[in-house]
Amino acid sequence: MIIWGGFGPCCSLNSGGRYNPDSDSWTGTSTTNAPSARSIHTAVWTGSEMIIWGGSAGDVGAALDTGGRYDPGTDTWIPTRSSDRPSPRDSHTAVWTGSEVIVWGGFDGTNDINSGGRYDPSTDT
Repeated sequence: MIIWGGFGPCCSLNSGGRYNPDSDSWTGTSTTNAPSARSIHTAVWTGSEMIIWGGSAGDVGAALDTGGRYDPGTDTWIPTRSSDRPSPRDSHTAVWTGSEVIVWGGFDGTNDINSGGRYDPSTDT
């Protein structure tokens, strides 16, 4: 199990952990190249990596349109493409189709959003 981000005692977080049920132990995830701190974001599991997208800066309240891909095998982050992405949002839905992440809906800090996008990690588009 991998957890990442959220809202801590003072602010949004950009840290996380991996839980190993065999050893009943936690290991922190790397923060090198991790997405900026956020809460109310989405995370999907592709079968080999976790993809984080969107959310809110929390302590600032600004909706985000960025994300990252986390590989637990190498404990590394790769940012998602910074162009051709959906508008900033939090409280949205994201699902893994087997080849793409589909993001839909959410809130931009002022309005509900009735749009979305698809992200293909194999081409970073």
